[in-house]
Amino acid sequence: MGSGKSTVGELLAERLGVSYRDTDADIVAAQGREISDIFIDEGEPHFRELEREAVSAALAGHDGVLALGGGAILDDTTRELLAGRPVAYLSLEVEEAVRRVGLGAARPLLAVNPRRKWRELMEARSPLYTEVARVVVATDDRTPEEVADAVLDALELKNA
Repeated sequence: MGSGKSTVGELLAERLGVSYRDTDADIVAAQGREISDIFIDEGEPHFRELEREAVSAALAGHDGVLALGGGAILDDTTRELLAGRPVAYLSLEVEEAVRRVGLGAARPLLAVNPRRKWRELMEARSPLYTEVARVVVATDDRTPEEVADAVLDALELKNA
């Protein structure tokens, strides 16, 4: 959350001359409502099922840059589908996340005590992110352009 995945993903796609897709946006478009509303109305398990389906469909039918929601890697099947792909984990410290997004109400998993909850989420998710990622790129104190350059360099795609 707040790592800049959407902005960086769009920059990467532009630089690589490919299309960009975001599975969170796919879910919103398919459901006709915001993710926070899905969480509230039907719960996290239902959202995770929608997310699993969106990621699977995107990986099967999209060959450009794909951004996944932060919880997508919680699913074993999703992690298996990501294995061997050029995945970049955009890391971020909590202080920078607060500065960027404020950890506000639009993030349903952070509704109560957002700093503590963010740390708990990252403690649980970070090992899964690094499991599937080919590279880890810190985004703290970097512009989106600098992060995109770092991803391209780390994945050795700079002159691809």
